[in-house]
Amino acid sequence: MITLYTWTTPNGRKVSILLEELGVSYEVHPINLSQRQQFTPEFSAISPNNRIPAIVDSDADNLSVFESGAILTYLAEKHGQFLDVTGPGRYKALEWLNWQMGGFGPMLGQLAFFEKFSGEKSALASSRFIGEADRLLTVLEQRFSDAPYLAGEKYSIADIATYPWAITATTFLQDVLAAQLVGKPNLFAWMDRVGNRPAVQRGMSVPRL
Repeated sequence: MITLYTWTTPNGRKVSILLEELGVSYEVHPINLSQRQQFTPEFSAISPNNRIPAIVDSDADNLSVFESGAILTYLAEKHGQFLDVTGPGRYKALEWLNWQMGGFGPMLGQLAFFEKFSGEKSALASSRFIGEADRLLTVLEQRFSDAPYLAGEKYSIADIATYPWAITATTFLQDVLAAQLVGKPNLFAWMDRVGNRPAVQRGMSVPRL
């Protein structure tokens, strides 16, 4: 049994989407970030970086795994789905997974902080992060002009990792990125392909509060 420690964030929903896609049983343990539950000793023992998501796998001697990219890789390899065992498709998926982990998510997260949450506005920060968001959205648009999914022809953990952040860009940050979202039909077509999957829809509603 997998216990998923998560909250209503893009990073958290990556893992619930994959668990729904895999069709495995799992238990959800919400970690309320506004109540700083991520800093409890119990959660720190599972996730030393005090960030969600994290999992504990009771079928693997209570192995705990933190960092969403590591969790996606672990679950995909354990169940033999959504990540090729070997070959070019595997490394394309890992390439784009790392692109999301190192760029797309962090840049949109910083943009959200400065534009939505910070009481102090910075023209430099706005210019920096809007510009970088625009560049990364353009990278996605170009990729989907070449292939239906990030790793190529097959849906993978790279798409699962990127989709919740794309939703953030087109909903929560839509007013900030309105100009940058124009003229990206391939991106929106990919979002429809992924978003129409029933498992994705279920995973995006976890945790149910």
